[in-house]
Amino acid sequence: MDKPFPAPAGLTRHRLRLYIALVKWRNRLLALICLFVFAGLGVVYFKHWVVQKPFGIILFIGEGLAPGRLAMTRLYVGGADRPLAFESMNHVALIKNHSKDFAAPDQAAAATAMATGTKVNNRAISIDENGKPLTSIVELARAHGRATGLVTNAKLTDPTSAAFYSHPADPNDAERIAREFVENGKMDVTMGGGIKLFLPDAKGGERQDGRDLLLELRRNGFDIVRTRAELEAIPASHRPRLFGAFSNADLAFANQVEDRSEQPSLSDMVRRAIELLQYNAGGYLLVVDAGLMRKAAHDNNGERTLDETAELDRAVAIAQRYAGQKSTIIVCGDVAIGGLSLSGFPFRTDSGIALLGLNSVGEPSITWATGPNGTHSYGAARLPGTLEGAPPSREPERLEPAAFYTKMALGTVDDVIAFGTGPGTDILQGWMENTIIFEIIRNEL
Repeated sequence: MDKPFPAPAGLTRHRLRLYIALVKWRNRLLALICLFVFAGLGVVYFKHWVVQKPFGIILFIGEGLAPGRLAMTRLYVGGADRPLAFESMNHVALIKNHSKDFAAPDQAAAATAMATGTKVNNRAISIDENGKPLTSIVELARAHGRATGLVTNAKLTDPTSAAFYSHPADPNDAERIAREFVENGKMDVTMGGGIKLFLPDAKGGERQDGRDLLLELRRNGFDIVRTRAELEAIPASHRPRLFGAFSNADLAFANQVEDRSEQPSLSDMVRRAIELLQYNAGGYLLVVDAGLMRKAAHDNNGERTLDETAELDRAVAIAQRYAGQKSTIIVCGDVAIGGLSLSGFPFRTDSGIALLGLNSVGEPSITWATGPNGTHSYGAARLPGTLEGAPPSREPERLEPAAFYTKMALGTVDDVIAFGTGPGTDILQGWMENTIIFEIIRNEL
């Protein structure tokens, strides 16, 4: 009830009632104006001073993505002036990636540092030196109500992917890693290769325990898709439970056109994963492993190495388009591999096959430090009984030579690189440890 107030002298009863009504409307209007002002101030405060969590968080792991790879990829895909999607990302840092016991990490140790925020010994997959499991960022994301996804163009049981869901005592026990994925992984969306490890030998797989893990996933409510067409047919209208099984081994390389006809590209898988995961009201975390970059580098195949680096760049561009500017997107290398170098004086507009083979003066444009294209063998490669199948010298037609022969290109002691855009990535600057990737994502969950 309004408090009494002195009415102006000389008012009739009718005019008095009108005056009271006008005063009431004036007070209500003032209250409404105050409400809008306070609401506006609240929005400004929330926008500028209250920490807002990104809806989408996407981590790309470029296996072998060292700083030296960038300029040659830019040239390869379109000439020296061709910008990469990486270059549109606001923040960049050099990443020190040593493991706990070696200056050059292997896949397992590098991935574990990013997945758990802990430096471990080489060969350890998300376990500490006492064999105790380390909590991964995917497990933390689920605890925060986020949907989770994992995409790779290599095997799902490879150490890089496995570090985000598995804790095997033996890093070579791929059967156990696959079993842990089904029993403990609980990913909402997963796509990749290496499906033989999910099937018993009676069904063309490699499991010796007789379990059909794909059948178990289907019984647990997962849609199993085997081709790109089946993947595209999955509706994005409800919270997904999807397992994409696209190859018995690794997926095909980008330049293997016939083999890739039924398989999705890395960009296809990233796009579909974002479309499916974004329907979770609590947001999502997606981990993308560009594993074929490493496979190509191990083989001293420069064309495939650059093709797969370009494919990672395209996948990042797709993620930026579909996830939106307010999502947190990080691209980080794990290890440096093989000492890849593009030498000589290529023209500014050279690209593609113009950079392969010999340059204009008959010298190889792309060279490697170590790998199967090596000219000489040293150390263990020269021990009696180990030279079978190893060329004593490089054949003249192998136009991407390596300095020294090794069965596969070796990891090198080099910093890798990380790019970031969106909330939390402004910390990426200067030199940082690879455990910073875990810390950025954990802080944004």
